[in-house]
Amino acid sequence: MKINLKNGIDKLLFGMKQKDVVALYGNPNKEYKDEDDNTILLYDNQKLRLTFYAEEDFKLGYIVGSGADLEVFGFSIIGRKIADVKKDLATKGLTKWTEEAFDTYENFFNEAYWIILQSEFGEVVKVEVGAIINDEDEFDWKFKK
Repeated sequence: MKINLKNGIDKLLFGMKQKDVVALYGNPNKEYKDEDDNTILLYDNQKLRLTFYAEEDFKLGYIVGSGADLEVFGFSIIGRKIADVKKDLATKGLTKWTEEAFDTYENFFNEAYWIILQSEFGEVVKVEVGAIINDEDEFDWKFKK
């Protein structure tokens, strides 16, 4: 599945409502609310966790994926050495990463594209992408009805 930075993953666009996602992928394998009352949908086959923000009229604002088929700019991500992934992404302008380590994981965050690469034992195990906040301090929703 293609990661479309600043826009979403695959056919998913930031700003979609739950009904729009269900129309594409069917019912989720699991649905729950987090501590902020956001709605979370889990899709096992796609290995995706989707967050619909309660404070934004339950629009899709955050996607976490761990499927082996995830790619960005044509580069595969999951299961590869973080150093190699960062090197590939640098050729496309993603060069600034904030690093944070906890337990056995390391997070590499690029704020301009709102992407987090999470690695464990030196390999990428998870990718997180979020909707971009524009200059007016509002979400830049990509889904237009």
